[in-house]
Amino acid sequence: MAVRVRQTYIQQQPEILEQEQQQRQMQQAVKKKPHVKFFTAGEKFLFIIFAVVVASFAISILHIQGEIQAVSMEIQSIEREITEVNNNNVDLKVRVSELSTHERIWEKAKELGLTLNEKNVKVVPGE
Repeated sequence: MAVRVRQTYIQQQPEILEQEQQQRQMQQAVKKKPHVKFFTAGEKFLFIIFAVVVASFAISILHIQGEIQAVSMEIQSIEREITEVNNNNVDLKVRVSELSTHERIWEKAKELGLTLNEKNVKVVPGE
């Protein structure tokens, strides 16, 4: 019986040794995997600050572009108004020149009963 106990003990001993080795390997594996930090807290803070600065610059650029677009549209509308006024002025000048022709003035004078008296005509030096 002592022989059997010894044989079973010897047979169980390699299993125990294997379990211990596995535990040691697991512990070593756990110890071998140190927690790797890619970025420190300071670097993360700097990244956040950088992202905020870049975002604020982007927003300010978009805001300025919007203002430029609004001013550009206002300039175009004013230029259109100037063009319309200039065209109106040209039309009015043409109408004035048409209405101030010598023949038209004579017709209006005859309608009003005026006559030409050569003695009353005074010549004014022209411009």
